[in-house]
Amino acid sequence: MNQELKELIKTKAAEIGIDKIGFTHAEPFYSLEDKLKKQHAKGHHSGFEHKVIEERIYPEKIFAEPKSIISIALAYPSKMPNKPPRVKGERRGEFARASWGTDYHYVLRDRMNKLIKYIEEIGPEDVAFKPMVDTGELVDVAVAQRAGIGFIGRNGLLITKEFGSYVYLGEIITNLEFEPDEEVTYDCGDCTRCVDACPTDALLGDGRMNAIRCLSYQTQTKGYMTKEYRRKMGHVIYGCDICQIVCPYNKGIDSHIHEEMEPEPFNTNPKLKPLLTISNREFKETFGNLAGSWRGKKPLQRNAIIALANYRDYSAVPDLLNVIDNDVRPMIRGTAAWAVAVITQKRPNTEVIAFLEDALLKETEEETIREFQGAIENLKARMSQLETKEN
Repeated sequence: MNQELKELIKTKAAEIGIDKIGFTHAEPFYSLEDKLKKQHAKGHHSGFEHKVIEERIYPEKIFAEPKSIISIALAYPSKMPNKPPRVKGERRGEFARASWGTDYHYVLRDRMNKLIKYIEEIGPEDVAFKPMVDTGELVDVAVAQRAGIGFIGRNGLLITKEFGSYVYLGEIITNLEFEPDEEVTYDCGDCTRCVDACPTDALLGDGRMNAIRCLSYQTQTKGYMTKEYRRKMGHVIYGCDICQIVCPYNKGIDSHIHEEMEPEPFNTNPKLKPLLTISNREFKETFGNLAGSWRGKKPLQRNAIIALANYRDYSAVPDLLNVIDNDVRPMIRGTAAWAVAVITQKRPNTEVIAFLEDALLKETEEETIREFQGAIENLKARMSQLETKEN
């Protein structure tokens, strides 16, 4: 069953920079069917997943005569060696760890393409492949678990002994038949730290999640962020690492193996104020290589505004008023109005309220009007409270 070829592939994988590799059969992932359908029925899916559930379960629906699936994992860093120096009054945002360095889709595809090329060179003439990274049909963590790379934790992430959950995953369906590797025997046990720590109660405790409630998802949406999540977002403008940070399997894990994955401190911890008015060209040059740029600059600018509000950065008020006055996008203006109200709540003044009232008269989009009205009402109510105290 191609055992010699399998050993050659494992050796080559290590040579080209694949940290873990596992082999499994290409039988359907029957155990996922009920879970995925229930998740969809409850509205717990993010919408970023592959749309056809059957194609996520049955490899034969996306590949002719699948015999095996090769799963690979690459470890990424969890700590930044050289953070930007702290400067008084300078507020920075943060990208979650999975967006550090070069976009992992490119890095994984490069490794898989090299591995495929090698197998084509030494394998039979009729060998065929279908590689996938993240955006493919199959569920990466389910493939990796069955291939013995690690296990699916309560947070829904693949957890390995060597690298914790700080791994990128990819898989290759092939018509070659290999002896399947055994699944791992370790698991979460009674630990519920990730579930307890999740600030939005997104984790359901059994490896499933309500993806809509996940802060990582919320930072990637393009419309208004629901007020419930804004404060909880903190200053992380893309993604969320909380369930990984608290995981015991990740204690002391910090893998600096691949140069492409090393974070560029000034990009992954960017200044927030310049983000508000960054041009498309500047955005592409600065953030284009990060996985966190895939949704474009609009969500990140919205998140930067929210982060400034969470910092209560009074020095950002002129910048936010400028956004309200000059940005052409209603959602960005509305979020800025909310942020101004949050920041100036302790020191509301009539000039800011008058500015927001004038700006409101120009708005036509219903949700944006509500954001302005809420900001103005909150500031007026606060001003009334302060006047009552003074009297």
